[in-house]
Amino acid sequence: MLIEINDVSKKIKGALILKHVTLQFKGGLVYGFQGPNGSGKTMLLRLVAGLILPTEGEVLIDGARLGRDIDFPPSVGLLIENPAFLPGYTGKRNLELLADLRGRVGDREICEAICDVGLDPEDKRKYRKYSLGMKQRLGVAAAIMEKPDLLLLDEPTNALDEKGVEMLCALIRRERDRGACVLVACHDREILDRLADEIYTVQEGCVERRPL
Repeated sequence: MLIEINDVSKKIKGALILKHVTLQFKGGLVYGFQGPNGSGKTMLLRLVAGLILPTEGEVLIDGARLGRDIDFPPSVGLLIENPAFLPGYTGKRNLELLADLRGRVGDREICEAICDVGLDPEDKRKYRKYSLGMKQRLGVAAAIMEKPDLLLLDEPTNALDEKGVEMLCALIRRERDRGACVLVACHDREILDRLADEIYTVQEGCVERRPL
């Protein structure tokens, strides 16, 4: 997989959120983005996901332009901002509903993803009864269950305890090793130092590579 961001700027309500960003991402690598809240990290992930389109410039996924040739990356898993699921359903049922949208995975893969994040597929509690950490884990499970070529994770360690962070790091390495292109936005420099093959700083919409 090759993702190309070519001289992209994004304005929202007159404010310049991303400023002339040019980047390339390849499969089999983890890219980390560090910056304070409001710096543009989340907008960058939304841009790559096709959830927003650039005001100027272009985003190419394997040569196909988002917003013209394709609406979204063809194989993507994402956790952007806070996970949101239907509160009256179990975690497994929520993932089943998501999986039905594209029909790429079945019960086995769903249960595997739930187990991978340390949850129980047979847990009958509704999502509304989940702790914040459990909700975050389910969000990660939703992102990885289809084994996407592109994985976008925005502050994925939110609400996770130390054991949960170790689980997350192991999953991200696994996804990278099977060839996925992984983009992780995180304010915690130590986490990115542990995970990322390349690290970028994001400040007021400008993105610069940080030497490792």
